[in-house]
Order: sequence, then C-alpha cells, then structure tokens
Amino acid sequence: MRLPRTADNNIDFETLNRMVDRFFELGGEYFDTAYTYLEGESEKALRKTVVERYPRESFRLADKLPGYKVTAHEQCREFFNEQLERCGVEYFDVYLLHFLNPQNYEIAEKYDEFGFLREIKASGEARKIGFSFHGSPELLDTILTAHPEVEVVLLQINYLDWDSASIRAREQYETAVRHGKEVLIMEPVRGGQLASVPAEAEKVLHDLQPEDSVPSWAIRFATNLPHASVVLSGMSTPEQIEDNLRDFKPLSDAERKALDTCATIIRAETAVACTACGYCVPHCPNHIPIPSFFACYNEAKREPKDTWKVKYEYDRMAAANAAASACIVCHACEKHCPQKLKIADTLKDVAATFEKNE
Repeated sequence: MRLPRTADNNIDFETLNRMVDRFFELGGEYFDTAYTYLEGESEKALRKTVVERYPRESFRLADKLPGYKVTAHEQCREFFNEQLERCGVEYFDVYLLHFLNPQNYEIAEKYDEFGFLREIKASGEARKIGFSFHGSPELLDTILTAHPEVEVVLLQINYLDWDSASIRAREQYETAVRHGKEVLIMEPVRGGQLASVPAEAEKVLHDLQPEDSVPSWAIRFATNLPHASVVLSGMSTPEQIEDNLRDFKPLSDAERKALDTCATIIRAETAVACTACGYCVPHCPNHIPIPSFFACYNEAKREPKDTWKVKYEYDRMAAANAAASACIVCHACEKHCPQKLKIADTLKDVAATFEKNE
C-alpha cells in the first residue's frame, strides 16, 4: 500500500527488492495486499518482487476481495481469479473481504460473499478466511455471530485508537477475542502519524527510552497484545524494515502510562485524524488530493506561525490536482473513509486556511 517510489512516481523495484530481501533475512514472511492497492499495481509488484524470487512455501500471502465493487455473486470468482493471476499464485494463505463497515457488510450479505469465502476455503484456494474491518464493536459482534466460519479479523489497532471514542479499538479487539478469532493488526503506526508525534509527546518517550525510535513504540504496543498474531506496517524505506523487525521487549507499566500520555497529547494537537489510506481519493469527482491536504492542514494547525511554509506545498498540490475549494460537497469520499471523517466540512477549513486572500 505504501511502496517506495522513483522520482517519476513508479514503483522503485531496486529499493523494494532490497527491502524484501532484508525482510526475509530478519525473519519476516507475511505479505499483505489488496485488489485496489495502488490501483492494482500492488499485487503485480508483489508477484515480481516476492513470488518470482522466492519459493512459495517460504512466505505467506494475504489478499482482499473488493466486495464493495460486487454486483453479483459470480463476480467474486472473477475478482479472485484476477488476483491469483496478478499475484502469480495458486492459493492465498489468508483471503479477506475488504473493508467491512455497515454499507459494505450489507453488500456482502446481499451477494453471499461469505459463501464465496467458504467455497475457496473448501477448495484449498484460501488457507484461512476472514475480513478487514472498519466499524463499531457492535457490528463486529453481529458479523462474527452470523459467520462463525470466519477465522481471522484484520483490525485497526494502535495506542492512539485504543481508547478512542470513535474507533474503539480496544472494544473491537476484545470482541474478536471473545469470539475466538485470530487477530491481525493494521495501521499500528496510524499511517505514519505515530512516527512523527508532537515534540511534547516525543520527549515523554525519549525520557524513558532515549535509544528507541518514535514509531518503534507504536509497533511495540501492537506486538504486546497477546491475541495478535500478525502486525502489518506499510513500509516504504529500508530503514523502516530495520526498525520494524527488531526484537521488541514487553511494555512496562510505566511505558504503558507514557503511551496513554502521548495519545492525549497527540489528540489535542491533531486537527484531522487522517491515516492517509487514500480510500477517499478515487471517489472524488474533482480529484482533490484529500490526505495530502489534511497533512498540510495538520502541520499548519500544529505550528500556526509556520503556515506560510506549508502553503507552498499546498499550492503546488492544488495546481497539479484541484484545490480544497473545488469540493462540491457530494460526500462520496466520506462513504469510504475508515476514520469516519467529515471530509467535506474539513475541506472548507483547509480552503479557508490556505486559499484566503493575501
């Protein structure tokens, strides 16, 4: 989802191959992709950098059905076969329905997508089946009660969302555990937000463990959860491979309290809780680079006196794509936002910040 890029925005396979090789050397063996990641290029890149270079038994591969695109049950097989071809494999170790929320769960039930999961489990084309989830603990409980055949659940879990009133990651985790499901974790560093925290929060962590990087704390939090079998991180540099595959020691009580303190500080200084997943962008009729604009907006709100510095980057992206003021308030983006952000309202604030007359 966040692969290294060349200057002309193609996938940097020279760097990616080095990252994959080092990943294997450090004991990594689980790769996660999806039909829609990088508009299909993620699956093809995985074939080129992993499948064609390593024995199939040396790694596990997870992929996801874009169930929200399905309009007939037969399309599940069509998407699946295309994914097998793109990835160059005959089976997936883990196959998930992608991005279940209230709307997408309704689609999944309407077109019997869980039935398709059972089919490919029975045929051996998927070793484990499940879904990735962005919704309430109550909805998660409903789905797992209705579909006990599900084996794994991919949840957004990190120390910022753990006790969040909107994401409710702790409750989601506890719900999955109560149902006896294997928990996979996504967004442990929250799209990079927990790799670059406010100075006050960074000091809290540095005072306890001056040698540890800021993002390593987020990875430690996730790997310390006893029922989490896999922690995924969208890595785009060799340095991130090294940092994310260290041997992490358990968190002490003092360290857990420090992360609670950090979460409080980060929430207070974050205007928009965007993880830069990009799910909103393809649905914007005016092609507004929403995550990039939100990153600029957060930076401006964190350091208002330096807004002029951020405005240059905003103007550059607006000229290449569309300005925040180009939003027509259709709300199409919001239907696909895992964080449930009020994107249209926030784009008005972004425009007011960066497009006001000098």
